[in-house]
Amino acid sequence: MFVIVFAMAGNAMAQDPLFSQFYANPLYLNPAFAGTARCPRVTMNYRNQWPGIPGNFVTYSASYDQHVDNMMGGLGVLVMNDRAGSGALTTTGASGMYSYQLPVSRFFSIRAGVQATYYQKKIDWNNLTFGDQISDRNGFIWKTAETPVLNTRAVADFSAGVLAFSDKFFAGFAAHHLTQPYEGFTNAAKSRLPRKYTGHAGAVIPLNRFGDEWSISPNVIYQQQANFQQLNLGLYVTKGPLVGGLWYRNQDAIIALIGFKTDKIKVGYTYDVTISKLSNASAGSHELSLILSFKCKVKRKKFNTINCPTF
Repeated sequence: MFVIVFAMAGNAMAQDPLFSQFYANPLYLNPAFAGTARCPRVTMNYRNQWPGIPGNFVTYSASYDQHVDNMMGGLGVLVMNDRAGSGALTTTGASGMYSYQLPVSRFFSIRAGVQATYYQKKIDWNNLTFGDQISDRNGFIWKTAETPVLNTRAVADFSAGVLAFSDKFFAGFAAHHLTQPYEGFTNAAKSRLPRKYTGHAGAVIPLNRFGDEWSISPNVIYQQQANFQQLNLGLYVTKGPLVGGLWYRNQDAIIALIGFKTDKIKVGYTYDVTISKLSNASAGSHELSLILSFKCKVKRKKFNTINCPTF
């Protein structure tokens, strides 16, 4: 049933900002990832989607998380800024999250996470154009008769997720915007943010035949928000500190990844080759990620960290 649901995905669309490097932005993907690395971790992401089209989407995010023994789980914070339409619409948000880890056995654990978010949407009326500004001969030269309405909207939002993992397999589910907050500028009652559902799973398979440094990691991620669905199928290949990957996002893009990782730093770059009707006009999409990991004192108590891709 899991595979059948994924196979039914339609067009690749979304109302929330999306990242091609899902696992390089773990707290944005699923709040249950908070503290899964145990030691402190800082993650930074940048995405420029469709730079060839005026009014493209530019998204920044940064997060911090770590495991806290006294709380039997992890804490995390996430901040994000998204600009659409050449800055006409800006969304800025901050989230706090907590995840509880339940060690089922020596090799299998379950994490459940909750997230609270406060975000603000803002419209810059100076970057908007209207039909009554158009001159038949000279284009946009007239002043508009439109009266600006509410230009900011601040709301609270809540999300939750669960994550199950062993040393070779992992799977998770997250539900964002549980309360479906109102976010409209003119008629808030008719502008609710739809819930977003995310399912993700994968495995890490060592390739001992080629040496201890080689491994592959097949992954699948499915997201649905209102009538919009997205399915990502891909494969990571790792050799020592080098990581490469190739993804297919249904009817939308082919995603190529290259990354470098050590115990302290991970850097990744992806380029989305558009295969939809936008084709070459979009100039694809660029994404960069940087993850900094810090050392910490680890008690002798058994603690399972998730073994999954970091890009």
